[in-house]
Formats: sequence, structure tokens, C-alpha cells
Amino acid sequence: MIDVTQQINAVDRRVGRRVFKAAEARVVTVSQSYDAALDDVWDACTNPERIPRWFLPVTGELRLGGRYQLKGNAGGTIERCDPPRSFAATWEYGDETSWIELRLTAEEGGGTRFELDHLFRIDDTKWGEYGPGAVGVGWDMMLVGLTLHLSSGAPVDSGEAMTWMGSEDGRRFVAASSDGWYAANVASGADPARAREAADRTTAFYTGARG
Repeated sequence: MIDVTQQINAVDRRVGRRVFKAAEARVVTVSQSYDAALDDVWDACTNPERIPRWFLPVTGELRLGGRYQLKGNAGGTIERCDPPRSFAATWEYGDETSWIELRLTAEEGGGTRFELDHLFRIDDTKWGEYGPGAVGVGWDMMLVGLTLHLSSGAPVDSGEAMTWMGSEDGRRFVAASSDGWYAANVASGADPARAREAADRTTAFYTGARG
């Protein structure tokens, strides 16, 4: 489906903190460059007819102040929109609320840099158990879909994607992604032993190797 090592190495992963909504927040940042025009990447990320081709079906109003819902996943409210360069939205899953911010930057040669922040309250309980990989591995999976779609223009076959995730290559991808988030967590100042335990729990969660 995709070259695991190439895709893992193409993604930049960072973990940090910043003041957000008058409080300190944890920030997980994932970014990748694409050989695609800025307007094309913006359309892929904001067009409700195109998003399901590489991510998930989405309903709602994709406009400033509008509500959205990703099928079987998070929903929320679009809080800021500056086409074709950025948007920000709440990320509501169950009774938990976090936030996402997308930034697109045109690069020399006609390419585009995709950069997404996922922000959490400092007291987020899942962070202590799983660390940044709790969401980071999911965003890495999302970037696989976006990479395949932008490189071909074709929809990603969801059945093929699910089969791949359960394959040896899929499990190797999850482990490599989790290790990448472990390294980013340690680089941000986290205790290496605790970060390793959190990364191992994340890998087990995504591969079904729990218990």
C-alpha cells in the first residue's frame, strides 16, 4: 500500500507546550511536505466531497462557526478559517474536547507543507497513559491516506486500507510511528522510561496486542 520507512521518515513529529485560550496546553504537531499545489491540498482538506476519498465521511457545515462530524470519530465547531492557508476547530470525542489547527504553506517548486497541531489541556488523563502517540499515531495514519490521494488523485480504498493496517507492514508502521512519537516526547523533556512505557501501551492499543 505504501513504503513504511519512506512514509515514517517523511513526517516531522514534535511535542511541546504553549499558551492557548488563556491556559497552558500540550501540543502535538505533525507535518509533511507534498508535491502538490497549495490550493489542491486545501481543497483535499476542506472539500466535504473530497475528504472521504482519503480520510472519513464528513457531515455538517464546513464554514466558520459551522459544526462538522466525522463518521465514527470526532466532531466539533470550526472556530477560525483563512482559506487557503489555515483553519482551527474543536475536536470533540465523547465527553472530551481538544483542538486542532491546520496550516498550509506554499514551498519553492510548487509544493505545499502540511502542518497540523492537536492541542490538549495539561490535565488530559490519556496523556499520562499513552503520551502523544495516543493521537499522534492516528494522525500518522491519516497522513498515509492523504499521501496516497495527493500522489494519485484517486480515492483510497477503505477496505484495502483496513486490510493493510492488520498486515505485518501495517503493524510495523504503527510501531515505527509510536517510536517516532516516543522520540519527540523525550526531545520535549519527558522522562525516557515513562515515555517508553506510554509508547509501548500506544503500540499495543493500535495493534490489538493489549492484555
